[in-house]
Amino acid sequence: MNKYIIAFAVALICCWATANTQTDNRTVVGVSQFTCDVSSPYTSLVTEKVVEMLTNTHRFQVVDRTSREKIEEELELQKSEAFLDSKNTADQYSAVAAEKIITGHIIKIPVYAVKNRNGSVRGYTGSVAFQLKIVDVETGISTEATSFQGKTSEECLSAESAVTMAMQSLQNEIYEYFRINFPVTATIDRCLSEKTILIGAGKEQGIKVGDKFTVESIEIINNRPYPTTICECKVKKLAGESFAECEVSKKYMKTIGEKLQNGISVRCSLIIK
Repeated sequence: MNKYIIAFAVALICCWATANTQTDNRTVVGVSQFTCDVSSPYTSLVTEKVVEMLTNTHRFQVVDRTSREKIEEELELQKSEAFLDSKNTADQYSAVAAEKIITGHIIKIPVYAVKNRNGSVRGYTGSVAFQLKIVDVETGISTEATSFQGKTSEECLSAESAVTMAMQSLQNEIYEYFRINFPVTATIDRCLSEKTILIGAGKEQGIKVGDKFTVESIEIINNRPYPTTICECKVKKLAGESFAECEVSKKYMKTIGEKLQNGISVRCSLIIK
């Protein structure tokens, strides 16, 4: 009988601890303005589409670095006398620091006008080729450049639409790049039973029944995260769009509860197959 009381108490501890310490623990990723070998008015469009795809994974806090100069100009303007009494000024120190920066270099971005027999333009086709790198802000170490080559678009009414269509042809490939280079991490949001936890990642993050996670405690030593593996857990049920129920061995539930009670962060990291 006592073991059930202990298990229930651990579950209560988990729920209490996560309710009081829950924050947005998603990786903060910045995207810098892509460079280009040739002068093109569509460079920013390619960068914006990558930002959009990254945001739509719902896995990251995405920091737009492409408009940094405009943001800094606005912050400087808000320091002027004209804004002294305004209640809408931005916090000068509220910018979120990125942990990773995605940089890109466009190799080519040809756009062709499709003409009628009389020489008038009836539409446009386009394609794009670029490379992506991921830079770790703390260490300065970057991944090797990965190349992407979009399919030539169908005929579109505008050049911008043609470039957008070429980028859309790369969507699955880019999502796979994000999946491999940014393994899904999730918080433990609730303990549902003595061997089931609810994690903050689900269908919209690409999680499937049968996926496995490593459960780690994260201690901060000398201002750096120190992970310690506790166990593995397996997804047995998807709950809505943003959650998953995972099975954990009962012998590790007490350890997880104690870590959370002591204010130690516990995260789950997807095991890449």
